[in-house]
Formats: sequence, structure tokens, C-alpha cells
Amino acid sequence: MSSLPPALDFAKAEEEVCDKWAKEFTFKTQDRLSEERGDEEFTFYDGPPFATGLPHYGHILAGTIKDVVTRYAAMTGKHVERRAGWDCHGLPVEYEIDQMLNITHRDQVLEMGIDKYNATCRSIVTRYTKEWESTVTRLGRWIDFENDYKTMDPTFMESVWWGYKVMPFSTACGTPLSNFEAGLNYKDVHDPALVVTFPLKDDPDTSFIAWTTTPWTLPSNIALCVHDKLEYVKVLDKESGKKYIMAKTRMCQIYPAMSKKKWKPAMGAELFEILETFIGKDLVGKKYVPMFDYFTKDENADQYFQILSDNYVTDDAGTGVVHQSPAFGEDDYRVCLKHGVIIKGAELPCPVDSNGLFTDEVPPVKGVHVKVADEALIKIIKDSGRLVQKDNLYHSYPFCWRSDTPLIYKAVPSWFIKVEEIRDRVVENNKKTYWVPNAVKEGRFHNWLVDARDWAVSRNRFWGTPIPIWATDDMSEVICIGSIAELAELSGVTVDDLHREVVDKVEIPSKKTPGVFLKRIDEVFDCWFESGSMPYAKEHYPFENKEKFEKGFPANFIAEGLDQTRGWFYTLMVLATALFDKPAFQNLIVNGLVQAADGKKMSKRLKNYPDPVIVINKYGADALRMYLINSPVVRAESLKFKEDGVLGVVKEVFLPWYNAFRFMMQNIERFESTGQKFIPSLDKVRGTTNPTDIWISAATQQLIKYVNEEMQAYRLYTVMPDLVRFITQLTNWYLRLNRDRLKGSEGNDTDAEIGLQVLYDVLLNMTIVMAPFTPFITEFFYQHLRKMQPSFTEAANGGGASNPVKAGKSDSVHFLGIPTYDPSRLNTDAVEAMETLQTIVKLGRDVREKRLINLKTPVKHIVVVLRNPSKNVINAITGSLKGYILSELNAWDLTIIPKEQEHEWVTLSLTPDFKKLGKKFGKKMKIVAAAIKAMSHTEAVAILAEGNLEIEGSSVDALTEMVSKLSFSREGEQWESASTNEGDCVVAVDCTQDEAILAAGRARELINAIQQLRKNAGLDLSDKVEAFFSENKTDPLIEAAVSSNVDVFRNKFKGAVPVPKRFAPDWSVVIGCETVEIAGSKVEVTICRPAVAAKEGLSAEKMTFLSTVPPSSVVEEGAVLAFVVDGENMNVKEGTDFWLSTQSKLSATKSVDWL
Repeated sequence: MSSLPPALDFAKAEEEVCDKWAKEFTFKTQDRLSEERGDEEFTFYDGPPFATGLPHYGHILAGTIKDVVTRYAAMTGKHVERRAGWDCHGLPVEYEIDQMLNITHRDQVLEMGIDKYNATCRSIVTRYTKEWESTVTRLGRWIDFENDYKTMDPTFMESVWWGYKVMPFSTACGTPLSNFEAGLNYKDVHDPALVVTFPLKDDPDTSFIAWTTTPWTLPSNIALCVHDKLEYVKVLDKESGKKYIMAKTRMCQIYPAMSKKKWKPAMGAELFEILETFIGKDLVGKKYVPMFDYFTKDENADQYFQILSDNYVTDDAGTGVVHQSPAFGEDDYRVCLKHGVIIKGAELPCPVDSNGLFTDEVPPVKGVHVKVADEALIKIIKDSGRLVQKDNLYHSYPFCWRSDTPLIYKAVPSWFIKVEEIRDRVVENNKKTYWVPNAVKEGRFHNWLVDARDWAVSRNRFWGTPIPIWATDDMSEVICIGSIAELAELSGVTVDDLHREVVDKVEIPSKKTPGVFLKRIDEVFDCWFESGSMPYAKEHYPFENKEKFEKGFPANFIAEGLDQTRGWFYTLMVLATALFDKPAFQNLIVNGLVQAADGKKMSKRLKNYPDPVIVINKYGADALRMYLINSPVVRAESLKFKEDGVLGVVKEVFLPWYNAFRFMMQNIERFESTGQKFIPSLDKVRGTTNPTDIWISAATQQLIKYVNEEMQAYRLYTVMPDLVRFITQLTNWYLRLNRDRLKGSEGNDTDAEIGLQVLYDVLLNMTIVMAPFTPFITEFFYQHLRKMQPSFTEAANGGGASNPVKAGKSDSVHFLGIPTYDPSRLNTDAVEAMETLQTIVKLGRDVREKRLINLKTPVKHIVVVLRNPSKNVINAITGSLKGYILSELNAWDLTIIPKEQEHEWVTLSLTPDFKKLGKKFGKKMKIVAAAIKAMSHTEAVAILAEGNLEIEGSSVDALTEMVSKLSFSREGEQWESASTNEGDCVVAVDCTQDEAILAAGRARELINAIQQLRKNAGLDLSDKVEAFFSENKTDPLIEAAVSSNVDVFRNKFKGAVPVPKRFAPDWSVVIGCETVEIAGSKVEVTICRPAVAAKEGLSAEKMTFLSTVPPSSVVEEGAVLAFVVDGENMNVKEGTDFWLSTQSKLSATKSVDWL
């Protein structure tokens, strides 16, 4: 125990715990013990990350939340399978390979060969798995990397095939562009911004005008869109003589002068005349003359070229009229579909090929890239008289990550999941789930679900799970395959890999047309479809583990970041509903985003955040875990990551906690040094009568109760603040109040043991309760605490890794169960009394600060006035807790003023609650407020007693509609006071400073100096020393202070009293010496090893002999020690010739009259 260092290197200690866990297979053992007990299954899904990059703070945060919840579940009687998973397919991998191989176009992949390309992809998907395992393990997260799953495993892919086959799917037009893909490569570019005309069919002299930054989409325009409720105007442009229809609030697009400060409405008469005004909905259905005639002969062309309406149209830019090209805009497609202009699944006007080049449907720009074609199209528009305005717009635009060419939104034939058919069921299933915070579920996620559209799951890529559809070239015969066996049955080919390079070669003979073969379609699945399939695919369901999966579905718990509301959370919910008509999970914690300290996104390029590995190595993983969990990020808000915050956790939580633990261990060692054995006893803890013991025990049980309640509700953000507050209560209050008692300095080892029993019980409970949150430091503490348990002997020969688990016997704190609270030890009276004590002490310190009275200097008298205190509080403060208050405030006396005497010390004042009474009294409020404030102390007391006040014809509730406050009113300069903000407690201090007070203050400063020397020398509590002082003043203030406070020193130092250094033996060995200033006097304070003190005038031979005698070797009073010098026999007698200490000598010889 004494080997515990004064300052623990938390990071190093954690590494030692990591090594212990690895050596003893602690995680596997916990899992095995749980299985042996038959614990109830707790299903947890871990969203699979990509291993193509290293883990960042977002992963660490989500991983910590997952680890805390699953550790807690495992310690509350649940068996938790925690399998690591890896997202292996999709764009992030292809992007890496394309950069590596300098691939800019998909044709290059086909030339290279899909087999070689995919082999290269496969080679990097697990590139960083070892680094992930290292970081995640060092973070303290327990997850099974040996039994992991990968989305590229044939078993996983086969289950994905099965899932797709049994859910509703279709083919239609959509865009396979992902948000990830679009966001990879943004550039600032100049684009043309045009305003063009669309003449009305029945009034060719009047035109709708629309603004666009994509002129290349105008050849496929088939509609215009306005806003139902916006006001539109027909204006005569006086310069051109033409008539235009546009939103009234957007006339400034054509007439920029309207946006300038100098513009006045009268100036408009020179530019335009408003001929007519409309509401948007009145324009719907009007037909116009198309810009180009390329699609006027389409099958559905009779529905084209009309005015539509939708509320996505705004008046913050453009003209309030938006041109619609449904093949190239998501909203365009949606609006045209809603109005019946296009038909779902039918071909769209789309004169652009897969490479972004115009087809022969637009002859003037055939074979030209759409962005290059802009200028040619603008010239055609201008020559036809349809161009009103041309500008340049400088803006940010997405470019292709492969070819570095501008991206375009283009609807292509895609395979869809029919989400719209099951949307109502998805919404209903979401209602069955529990989210923390709930606002994300009912807000962002619900809103996303109610507008959910069919999901395009096909991607024109190579490295992914191939969509299992085989079809004839004309799609007249289509087969969806659901397993490897089904593919073998239909094709005669058995495969052991399901990637494109294998299955693309497999053909299925047609059942309808002999000699014709069905080939697999070109696309692979969106990797989001794979991650959404993980609940069943990781189990190879339904081909294996059928009962296991169905029993554990939906999952008890998942957790990921806020950005997954439209990602993994959505895909899980959709696929689970489609396949099982259930939600995929029951409980979900959504975390916010971790940002750099300045609130910006964390960026490797900018290096605006500290490396997580460095932070862990510097402060420890527990500190990082607690910093993250005890922050707004656990309730889906953002966290500005600051390294100082992690350091703050070490300083404010772990150091005090460790110091409390070390203090207890040192004092248990001191207790056992007296020949007694410390054996933890719950009976002794329950039997204590000490009020602070009862309070800290009650607080511990309340903490256990609260943690269990909140963790069962997945509210980590409420748990951590309470844990932190408890540590503060334990270290700043319980330990400080009981330090001398626990040290045995008060001379009562029985009481000291009871205090240590209570402290041990608190720290053991706290260690177990905190284990899921801070797994390392709790394991460190537990390994010391367990050795004192009687069951520790059962740990031998593998017993520590067996059931039943017990504190002491079990080899890890993580094998134990989270304790349940003991209702009999909850004690609201003890808690209320301690809260009052803390309030009094805090206010007393405030008073000292006001008068600049050092805490080392005592004060004579503390007076306390409490508002309506309970009898329990009065009895505790004036009884068992009184000594603690006097000690904390270094005061000589304490008085609680009885109610009948309050008026002599304080004034009770009333003020109105303006928020509540303002509505009631209105204009009379000033009169009411003045009347309430003018009441005397006696009147105020009477009104509070009655409970209400009649004023201005109305009744005022004195308790709920008025604010009452006590304030000190006693006369006399010696008094200084402080009160709580609520005014329910007033503390007054008699600040008189006389010689007795000053001497006691000097004595306390000398005590502090001696204790500091002991600490600097690294002495344990049981190490004995002699203390000496020497002052250079002729007036011996310090000796006077010691002489008048001898009992204080004896109580503090177990009977030892410091004495003037002039009496110290010449052979005293100095351990520490320092000159300090006490009351303006320079005082040399010295501590020495215990040494015998000789009588004055002894012979040199006897003096020399005594200098070699350690006091501990003299075992009885009056002992005679014999020795020989030069053949002569000599002896000295204890109590006559020498004494065991200088203090004993001075007391016996009356050398000083105060000993």
C-alpha cells in the first residue's frame, strides 16, 4: 500500500491495466462468465466504419458511448455480444484506388479489368484495422476484433442478396449521386446567369421570365414553376416595349436600381409600368411557347410547357419563376411528377449521355460537354430574341472526384426500393423507438421519414455487392437471385465469391426463350444498403443463426452521430420495416459533432486539433472519455474540443479521487501497524453514528440509485455531472471534515476504523459504479481494494475467473455487478443537515474574505440565522455537526438564533414577483410593489405565517407570488455577515481580534509549516518526528503561541509538541528545515528523526553512547542501559540520565513552564 506514489501517472497506469487485460483475456473472461450464468441477451449493433483511414474524435466519441452502455449492460446481468465490423465497399475505397492508379474515367477500369481493380480495392480495405484495434483498445473499449465481420465477406453479401429479393423493388429514373460523392471536390468557378423569356401561347406579346445558371438544361425544359402564394406582376418594360411576368419582389433582378439605397418608387415610372397583378396559384395551367422544339413531339408532350406551382420556389434570388428540367433537377423531377407532366418510370427528356455530352437530340451541340455547350446555346437563345439578361455568377460548384470535371445532376435508370409503399409503416415503427435526445427522433428524423421517397440503391461502380438481378437485354425476363444456392441451381455454376469479377461471368438460361441467356445487370448496391443490412447480414441470416437473430431483433441499443439521421439510422429503419415490419433498434443515443476549438470542422490539413493518440498518452483514456461524455455532445449538440478540458478532468476529478484513495490506503496501513487487521465490514458501516458517515453513505446510495435510473434511460449526459459532483462532495467535504479522525490523530482508533470502513465502502461502491465510464482507473483501484476482502483468498488457482463473482475474489472490477441501492441507508435528514453545514461554511469563508481574516487565524463567534429550519437541522448543527463547523471555520463558538430572537439579528423583507403580479394588478403594480416593500420585519413574518395578503382588492399568495429574504441588521463594527442569494441563511462572524485569537492563529500557521515539511520529506502518517522552532525576535511570539495552545498541538500530532530548537540534542538528524514567516516574524522550523535527550552535565562518554541509542530500542520506562568504555562498565537510566524525546526531558525537568 505504501508503494502508491504521491502523484499517479494515469496514462502509464492505464497501459499497465491494458497489458493485464490482454495477458489475462479479461474481456473474453467477462463474456464467458456471462454465458455460463445464462445472462439475458442484450443486442448491440455497431455501425461498421471504413478502415481506409485512422479513427478520429467522432469515432472515439461514438465508441466511448457504445462502450459505456455495453459495459453497463454487461455489469447489470446482460450478455452482450460486441463484434467489430468493417464497411469495405463503396466510394471511399474506389476514391483511394483511383488516386493511387491515376484513374479518371470508368472506361479505364474496364480496360484494366474489374478483377484487377477489385483486387487492388480489396488490398486496402483492411489497411488500418490494426491501427484501429490499437487505438480502440487503448481507449478502453471492449469489442471483439477476432470475430469481426466485413461487408465484403461472401456470407454478408449473400444475406444482402436475400434481403433485396424479399423486399419491394423497381426500376425507374433517379440519380445515383451520393452526398459523399458530391462533397468530395468543390471549386469556386464563374458560371453564366441568364434571364430568358417564355412567351404565353395565347398572348405571345407577354412572356414569363426565368433566371438560370445552367443554360445547358434549357433544351430539355418542359415546364415553369411559381409559388402559390407569391404576388406576381405583368410589367411593360419601357426600354424594349416588351411585357414580362415575374414575382413583384424580384423586379430588382431586371431593374437593379431598385436594390440601391437611393431608389424611390416614383423613379419606376421611367423604367416600367405594372399592368396587372396576380397570385401565383392563378397562373397555374397557363401554356407557353417552348424555348427549343426538341421534345415537342414526345408521347407526353401535351402535358409539357405549362405553369406549375410549388413552395420550393423562393423570392430571394432570380425572378420567382423557375424553369423545370426534370432530368437534371431533384425538385424539378418531383414537381413535374406531382403535376402529372411526367410519368414515374417513363423516359424523360434527357439529351445528355453518361459522359455529360449532348446526344444527337440537340444537333447544334451534339458531342459537346454540357458546360462547354453553354456559350453556343446562349448565342442560339440570343439570336432567337429570348435573352433578356446575361451576367456572370462566381460560386462554389462540385466537381467529379475522378475526372475533375463539373458534376451535373442527371436522372438515369436506377433500381429502387419502394419506400413510398411502406412509408407509413416506417413512420409507425419509428414511434416504437426511444431516442436520446428525443427531439432528434420527433423532429429531424420524423420529418425525413414522412417525406421519404423511393430509394435508388444502384450505383454504377465496381467494388461493391452486385445487385442480384439477371435479365435479358430487353428486360423482358428478369430474375432476382436470393442466395448462392439459387444461383447455382439456375445457372449450374457454384461460386464462393459474390463480387463482380466472379458473378458477372455467370449466365442463366432463359426459361421463356431457349438459347437466350440472362446476364447480370451492371450495377452494384449503394454501400448504405449494405450497412443497413448489417443486423441480419453479419449473422448470415437466414442461412445461419436464424433463432439467434430473431431472438435478438430489434437491437436493444445502437449509437452514432447526428449525421446518421439520413444515413445509417434511416437505412436500418427502412430495411427492417421492409423485411420484418419492425424497427431495427429499440434505444438510440445520438451524439453531436466534435469540432475544433474555434468551432470549425476538424481538419488534418489545417492541423486545428490535437492528435487523439497524443492526448491519450498525455492524460489517459479515462480523462478523454469523461471529458467527452460530460459535455453537450452526448445530447446531440456540438462540442468545441479543447485539450485544456481533458487536463481539467485530470485535475478536478482524477487527482482528488486518487488522493482520497491513497489517503485511505495509507491510513488503513497505519491502522494495521498497531497490530489490528482491517477487514471490510458492512455491519460497522451501517452501525456508525457519525453524522458525516451517515451522510456520505446516504449520498453514495442515492448516487447508485440515480446512476441506475438514468443509465436505464440512456441519459449519459445526466449521469456524468452527478458522478463529478459526488467526487467533489467526497474529497472536498467528507475527507476534509474527517482527515484527523481517519488518521487516528484524535486518539480514538475505534472511531478511526469506523471512518475507514465507511470510506472503504464508499470507494468500493464508487469504483464499481464508475467502472463502465472510466474502466482503467477503477480497475487500478479495485486491484488494491480487493486484497482486503475475505474472499480474496478464493482468487487462487483460477478462482478469480470463475462464477459466482465477488468483490475480492473476482480478478476484475468488470466481472462484478453494478450495486443496487440500499433504501435503508438513504437518509434525507442527514443530507439536509450536511447541505446546511456546507452553506454555513461557505458563507463563513465569504465573511473571512470580506474582512481579510486568514483561515489560520481563529474567530471568536459564528452566529447563524436560518429560515424555517427543520428540527432535524437544528439538532444536527447544534449537536453532532457543530464541531465540524467550528473546525472548518476555525471558530471558538457557534450559535443558531432561535426564531423568537431573529428580529434582533436580521430583517425579513418582502418583494413582489413582478412576472406573476404584473398581470394581476396591471397599472396598480407600482402601488402594490411599494406597499409590499414598505412592510416591517414583524409584518413580513406575520404575512408569511398567514400565507396571503389582501391588497388593492386582490389576494396575493405570500409563498408563491412574493420573494422573501433575510438580511443582517445587527449593529456593531465587530460583526460581518454574508447571506445566500435566496436569503434563507445568514451567517454573521464576530471579527474581534485579541491576543488569544492571534496566538491561536500563529499556532495554526506553525502546524501548517510542520505538516508541509513532513509532506516535502515524503513521510507517511505513521512516521514519527520531533519538531523544533527558532525565532529571531527578542519577543518570543511563537513560543508564546505554542505555550498557550499546547493541547491543540498534542491533538494534532498525537501528543507531540514542537519545542524551541535551543533544546535539541546535538545528534538530532535533520529531515527537513525551512524558514517561514509567521505574524511578521522569521521562524526556522525543523523536523528531525526521534532522538533521546540527555541530562545536562553527563560525561562525554555517556553523551557519545546516548547519541547512538534510537528511542525505539528502549522498551520500558526507567530502563537502565549498560555499556563499556575503555574497560570501564557504565550505565545510564531512562528518566534520570536521559529521556526518549526532548519534549519528555523539558516536561520532566520543568525547563519550560508550559509543558
